[in-house]
Amino acid sequence: MVAATYLTSQSAVLATTIIVFALSTALAFLLTRKYAKNRSRAYLFWSLGLWVFAIGMLLEVVFALNVYSQFLADAYLLLVVVLVELLALGSMELVKTKQLRQAFIVFVVLATLYTAYTLITGNVGNIIVDYVVAGQLPLPVVISSSIATFAAAIVLVVVALKSFVKTKSMKLLSIVAGVIVVSIAGTLYIVQYPAFLYIAEFIGILMLWFGFI
Repeated sequence: MVAATYLTSQSAVLATTIIVFALSTALAFLLTRKYAKNRSRAYLFWSLGLWVFAIGMLLEVVFALNVYSQFLADAYLLLVVVLVELLALGSMELVKTKQLRQAFIVFVVLATLYTAYTLITGNVGNIIVDYVVAGQLPLPVVISSSIATFAAAIVLVVVALKSFVKTKSMKLLSIVAGVIVVSIAGTLYIVQYPAFLYIAEFIGILMLWFGFI
């Protein structure tokens, strides 16, 4: 209740989204530099995911300023799905089995196309309530988004647990935990917990900073 009340304030929503946007943009830039140095595919996908996250946060800033259009809403919802998928693809690079990585890439492509189709053919309408992304989604969009995000979230959790058991690295644990929290943040709206969307985004980006830096 406290979180829900806090996040109905335009100034609070705007401040939160601007802070997370700044943190995610800076981290995306640093991860891109790391990828340029070591050419790790995991860093490639994680950096792309953070750039998508930053763009999504920028859209949340725009929504907090009470600027809205159907195109922006559809773009935001698709970015939520792509974000989780890219982060999961980065984690999948820690899996040695090539066939599993390739199969997951195929799944990601098909799931993204399906989500895009439901967004194009559906009528999403206004998804902003009290400056927060909280509107009801059409059932086809909920189904397509859930297929993509929940499958990717399962991959993230499984890979995270296996990686930590193997390496016992606290920084790696923070990275995979941050990836999971950020991904869950993307699914919270879909399953109708909008007040905690922004809190999860903030906590997740802090975990990622601790792990990567």
